[in-house]
Formats: sequence, structure tokens, C-alpha cells
Amino acid sequence: MPVTAKLSQAFYDRLGHQVADEMVDWFNQVDAANRSDLRELNELNFARFDATLKQQLSEFSRVLDSRLAEFSRAFERELAKLAIELKDQQVIQMRWMIGVWLVVLVAVMGLWIRR
Repeated sequence: MPVTAKLSQAFYDRLGHQVADEMVDWFNQVDAANRSDLRELNELNFARFDATLKQQLSEFSRVLDSRLAEFSRAFERELAKLAIELKDQQVIQMRWMIGVWLVVLVAVMGLWIRR
């Protein structure tokens, strides 16, 4: 939406209405051309920005996917190690429990026999 330029009355008095109106029309045409050029430049810059952004997002997504896959593999390895350690601890705990029950059983039997 071009803004119509208006000149002071002094321009109209010195140059005449026809020349002053032509000058106003020329200013408006230059303004419209500049706005059009600016719009095209903005569209081109946005298209370049959009392409760069898409490329960077694609690269970021690829890097993120690879890091997540690497993390997942490391997590699964650590989880497997933890499962093995828990099994080992269960075996140790079971041995201690059986040993304690045997000691208690021997003590109870000793007290029962002693009676």
C-alpha cells in the first residue's frame, strides 16, 4: 500500500500542477519499486534461511539419532552387567542364609538333644 507523497504548495506554485503531480507520481513509483525489490529480497533471504535451517536440523537429527543409539547400547550393556551382579549377589546371599539356618538348626537340635 503506497503512501501518496504530497508536496508543499510552494512546489505547485513554482513548478506548476502538472510537473508537481508528475514528480509525486515518480516518487510513488520509486517507492513501489523499492518495496517490491525489498519484498523479493526478503523472500530470497527467507528461502536461504529456511534451506539452511532445514539442513542444520537434518544434521542435528542425524547426530542426535546416532548419540541416542550409542547411549541405548551403552545402557543395555550396563543393564546386563547389573543383572549379572545381582545374580552373583543373590547366590552369595543364599549361601549366607543357608549357612545361618544350618547354624541355627544345629543349635536348636543341640538344645533339644540336651534336654
